[in-house]
Amino acid sequence: MEIVYLETTFFSFYYDDRTAPAIVAMRDWTRQFWDERRHEFSLLTSAAVLAELTKGGAHHKKPALELALTVPIIESGEQVAEIVQFYLRHKIMPEDPSGDALHLALASYHECDYLVTWNCRHLANANKFGHIRLINNMLGLKTPELVTPPELLGEIEL
Repeated sequence: MEIVYLETTFFSFYYDDRTAPAIVAMRDWTRQFWDERRHEFSLLTSAAVLAELTKGGAHHKKPALELALTVPIIESGEQVAEIVQFYLRHKIMPEDPSGDALHLALASYHECDYLVTWNCRHLANANKFGHIRLINNMLGLKTPELVTPPELLGEIEL
């Protein structure tokens, strides 16, 4: 069974109630993946996701956190912290060791097949994937596919 790391934005968009058409579509695809396909994968998340979900003022943070707590939590540790620092030195992620670099390091270290996110600026970004793969190859790490929920749905009707 393929392993999927669910990043913070997945849980946040599941409960997002903004009415902009793009947000509604993202929420619907997130829910569709959760409702229809999640059992086809081995899902994981992390304490970093839980920490991010507790921050901020979003009124839906409590249900998002509760949803995240239904998924097994993977461990961080010294090796993951070293990977994060390597990523930051090689400028593949923003200079926040508790953010995107940590999610990528966790998914890579734990050999996830996919990292599912709505963060298309730093994670699910085709322009960055080659650099990420190069750095992970240098570290001897598997590079997860960096995807959005609809990419794991298979055929979808737009």
